[in-house]
Amino acid sequence: MPRFANVAVFCGARPGNDPAYAAAAKALGQELVARGTGLVYGGGSNGLMGSVSRAVAEAGGTVSGFIPADLAPVELSGDAVGTTVVVADMHERKARMAGAADAFIAMPGGFGTLEELFEMVTWLQLGYSNKPVGLLNVNGFWNHFLAFIEHAQGEGFIGRRLLVCEECPVKLLDALETFVTPLGFIQAAQQAAACEAPAAAEEARV
Repeated sequence: MPRFANVAVFCGARPGNDPAYAAAAKALGQELVARGTGLVYGGGSNGLMGSVSRAVAEAGGTVSGFIPADLAPVELSGDAVGTTVVVADMHERKARMAGAADAFIAMPGGFGTLEELFEMVTWLQLGYSNKPVGLLNVNGFWNHFLAFIEHAQGEGFIGRRLLVCEECPVKLLDALETFVTPLGFIQAAQQAAACEAPAAAEEARV
């Protein structure tokens, strides 16, 4: 039985300037199928979204896409891949993807990819989610982003590095499958409160 039933992939609706990006999307899709893991994605057929979804479908895997109605004319060209659910807006798209997936991978992409990535890692940090988040670092695409994360850590705004990062799909999925979810801020506060309560009660009796 696969560790993850489904993995959500966030990626660009454009192919990017380097053919390596589309090749990596295809390799990721094939590796998901090899592990018996389905794909959850943004429902588009253009760019890297099209590359990864077609790779999964052509290899016999399961593809579940969620696309806002207003974006369908922009991000869909030709037939949709797999099962495509048209949703009301971006908020519903992200919520449906988050609910359907057991882990998240961000490939190269633009603002939409970044926004989806930041939301998932924020949920992980706070404790609203315990699902691992990874970066597929094709040709060093995420290097500057990782440097920024280290800068933010150094400035005291980020306490822990929560993202898994690898350069190839096999290593990334292996790392995500063994990822140990850290205690979220919410759970840490609850545990601290639970530990303090008996001490406070004892002090009240003295």
